[in-house]
Amino acid sequence: MTSRWSGLLLASPLALILALFLIIPIGTIIVVSFFDYDSVRMFPAFVWTNYEELLFSPITWKTYLQTVQFAAITWAICLVVGFTVAYFLAFHIATPLMQTVLFLVCTIPFWTSNVIRMISWIPFLGRNGLLNQALMGIGAIDRPLEFLLFSNFAVILAYVHLYALFMVVPIFNSMVRIDRSLTEAARDAGATEWQVLRNVIIPLARPGIAIGSILVVAVVMGDFVTVRLMSGGQSASVGLMMVNAMSLLQYPAAAANAVVLLIVVLLMIAAMLRVVDIRKEL
Repeated sequence: MTSRWSGLLLASPLALILALFLIIPIGTIIVVSFFDYDSVRMFPAFVWTNYEELLFSPITWKTYLQTVQFAAITWAICLVVGFTVAYFLAFHIATPLMQTVLFLVCTIPFWTSNVIRMISWIPFLGRNGLLNQALMGIGAIDRPLEFLLFSNFAVILAYVHLYALFMVVPIFNSMVRIDRSLTEAARDAGATEWQVLRNVIIPLARPGIAIGSILVVAVVMGDFVTVRLMSGGQSASVGLMMVNAMSLLQYPAAAANAVVLLIVVLLMIAAMLRVVDIRKEL
């Protein structure tokens, strides 16, 4: 009995923090999502209008589909980039000191804000930007490429730039824990480098891949700043829908959208956890 109360006492600070900063805010959003509203204020009520207008709108489905597409493409590119960088750091850099130095180099972009890093792409990708000028200078193109900026391409590029490190860190953390004797034994048994990668390294790095995937997908699904800046208003996302609703004082509608988005993200995370048990990483 004493040990039980001791455990509850030790867990109480974390439980209080979770209640204050997670459970109560989410509960408030759920309650507000059932409120009614007009053009200037909202009314405490219990109505399904916000969810009906949200779920039966073709615009909502189209926006969610585009957001999922952004998340899927960003996840795939970040996975390739993150796995490659992590593999190089873990298996091709001999000393832990150099691994740490190169890993810190990867974090240099995070020394500035996300907005500054996104804006820095504009003079490079613009119609009269450095890339178009260089391509026209060498004769590769006759006129500027219009799709480089204020497009879905620019949104994906910014996402990869911003969140690739979220994939590098957990994969690298998993790879450095791999016993090198396992890879050496596989090579001694006649396995090729591809077979070692496929049958030894990738299975053992799956927890890190899962954690990185959860981080990237969750952040991209809720993002709105990148879509607004890099698409020039030509693309939409679920987060941008909520921001627009709040700017019109439609807080219950935005809350309903937030609840639906939370459910979608949780379902995506649950699907990932069905494939990989990340408890091995924790």
